[in-house]
Amino acid sequence: MRKNWMRKVLKFLVIAAVAITVFSLLVMVLWNWLMPTLFGWPVITFWQALGLLILIKILFGRFPGRPGAPQWHWRRRMMERWDRMTPEEREKFRHGLRGGLGPFGSSAEPEK
Repeated sequence: MRKNWMRKVLKFLVIAAVAITVFSLLVMVLWNWLMPTLFGWPVITFWQALGLLILIKILFGRFPGRPGAPQWHWRRRMMERWDRMTPEEREKFRHGLRGGLGPFGSSAEPEK
């Protein structure tokens, strides 16, 4: 049983290492293809691309087990708002989802 657990951990580590390597190479190639040409920025190495990925994860990503709002917190908030709406407000909202509101909707007046 312990042997099987170790095999799974080793398999996960190998897959994670391959995925990190592939993503780092992808970032490096895309950066070196676009940034120097478009903005005159310097070419980066594999290790700089890996560091950039880590920085992006720290700034914009979520780490497992990190306290805070759940991933689908917006759904709960929307359901709470829906429960507080009157039937007229709900119908108006449904109409807006069908494209009846806004500048691109079917009931929008043409611009002059």
